[in-house]
Amino acid sequence: MKKYISILSVLLVFLVQGCKNVLELSPEDQVSETNFFKTEADFTQAINAAYNPLRTVGPDYYTAEMRSDNTHYEHNPAIQGTAVEMKADIADFTNDASNNYSNQIYYDSYKGISRANVVLARIDQASFNDEAKNNFKGQALFLRAFYYFKLVRYFGGVPLYLKEVNNEADAFLPRASIEEVYTQIINDASEAIALLPVPSKFPQSGYASKGSATMLLADIYATRKEYAQAENLLLSLEAMGYSLLPNYADVFSTANKNSRESIFEVQFMQGLETGMQSNFIYIFLPKCYNTAIITYGVATQNTATDGGGGWNTPTQDIIRAYETGDTRLEASIGVAEGTYDGSYYFTLTAQKSIVNYQAPAGKVGVPFIKKYLNPHTDKNNTNDNWPVYRFADALLLLAEVQNEQGKTQEAMVHVNRVRSRAIPQAAPLTATSQEDARKLILHERRVELAFENHRWFDLLRSGKAIETMNAYGAELKKTHSYLVPSSYQVDENKLLYPLPFAEVGVNPELIQNPGY
Repeated sequence: MKKYISILSVLLVFLVQGCKNVLELSPEDQVSETNFFKTEADFTQAINAAYNPLRTVGPDYYTAEMRSDNTHYEHNPAIQGTAVEMKADIADFTNDASNNYSNQIYYDSYKGISRANVVLARIDQASFNDEAKNNFKGQALFLRAFYYFKLVRYFGGVPLYLKEVNNEADAFLPRASIEEVYTQIINDASEAIALLPVPSKFPQSGYASKGSATMLLADIYATRKEYAQAENLLLSLEAMGYSLLPNYADVFSTANKNSRESIFEVQFMQGLETGMQSNFIYIFLPKCYNTAIITYGVATQNTATDGGGGWNTPTQDIIRAYETGDTRLEASIGVAEGTYDGSYYFTLTAQKSIVNYQAPAGKVGVPFIKKYLNPHTDKNNTNDNWPVYRFADALLLLAEVQNEQGKTQEAMVHVNRVRSRAIPQAAPLTATSQEDARKLILHERRVELAFENHRWFDLLRSGKAIETMNAYGAELKKTHSYLVPSSYQVDENKLLYPLPFAEVGVNPELIQNPGY
C-alpha cells in the first residue's frame, strides 16, 4: 500500500506541475502570440502565411477561365461524382451555393485577409527597423486589397474584416456595399504602393513590390471605369524595369520565373519534400491512360480514371481566334493524339503541334493547355508559377484605358507592341474608330493572356459577358448533347457567384445574391 501511495504522490507532483504549465498564459518554452511577433524572421513567416492561400485561390482555372469561352471540359459519363459535377456546373452556369469550388474562393480569400490583418495589427510593435516594417506592411495591404478585389468581383459586396477577429461579435458582419469594398481596396492598394519598394533586381524575389501594387490598383480603376487614374499608374510601370521578353514561349519557361515581364505571380517549387509544388499541367492534360509521352517521360499518370485531367480544355473557338503565323498558338496549346477504346477512355500515342493539325485516319486529336508544360521529374509535382500580372497585360490594359478616353491612336501603339512579338511579320493593326479599337484590344487580350484567368473578367469589364457566353453556349449545345437546357442561360444574376450556403446559414447578417 505504501508503494502505491508513493507512486500516487509522484504522479500528483507531475500533475500539479503540468497544470501550472498549462495555466501559464505565455509559456516561455513555446511559441505564442505574445513572444512570436517580434523579429523580422517572425514576420517573414507571418507574411508567407498570408501569401499561402494564393496557392489555391490564385489558379482560378475552374471559376474564371472555364467560365469563359476559352475553355470547357471533357465529359465522360463513366467518371462522375460530386467533385466532377461541381466543376462542370461552374462551366455550364448551373452551379449553386453549395459548390465547393466557388466556395473555396470565398473561404481561402478570407483566410488570406485574416492573416494579413494579423500582420497589420502587430507590425508597429515589432522590434526592428522601419524600412523592413514598411515592406511587411505594404505586402499585407497589397494582399488584403488583392483578396478583396477577388471577392468583390466574384461575389459582389462582402463583409469587410479589417482587424483581427477576437470575439464572436467581430466574427459575424453584414455585407458591405460594393462601393464600400472598393473604397477599402483602393485605400489599401494606394498605401501599399507608397510603402513597397521598386524591384531591385531581376529575377525578382516573388514577393509583392511597388510594381505589383501599381498594377493591382490600375486593374481596379479600369474595372471601375476610372480610366485616367488607371492610365497614370500603368504608364509608370516601364520605368520600374518591367519589359517584354523577346520570345512569347519564354515567358512561361520555369527558367524565367519572376522575370522582367512578371509583375506578380503565385510562387510554386517542385520537389517531393517541399510541399510547394504545382500540378496545373496534370489538371489540363486530356483524360488518358498514359501521360508520359507529354510529360517528358515522367512516370505515367492515369488521368482517365482518377478524375484529375480533362479540365480547362481549349475550345475550338479560342483555337480559331489565333491569326495565321501567331506563335502564341503553338506556345499555348498542344494536341494529344491517340485512340479511344470504344468508349470514353483515351490512349495517348503522340504529342502533336496544334498548327494546322488534322487527325489521321483512326486517330483523334485532343487539344490541351501547353503553357505550363515544363520539364519535371515527378508526376503531379511541377515547378511552374502561376502568372497573375505581367507586362504584356499592363500594355494591353493601358491600350484599353487610353482608347476609352478617346486616345485611340496611342492605344494601338501598345497593342502592336504586344502583337508584333508574337507575329513579327504582320503589318501593324489600325483602328478606324474607338469601337473598332475596343474589339481589337479585347481580341488581343484574349489570345495574349489565354489560360491565365483573364478572359472572364475581361468579358465582365467590357460588358460582353452575357452576350458572348449565351452565344457560345448556344453553339456548344449543338455538338454537346450532355448539356442540359438550363445550362448557359446567362443573365445578370449569373455574373456573380453565390455566397457559400453554409456561410449564409451560420451568419444571419448575410443576404444571398439574387438568383440563388
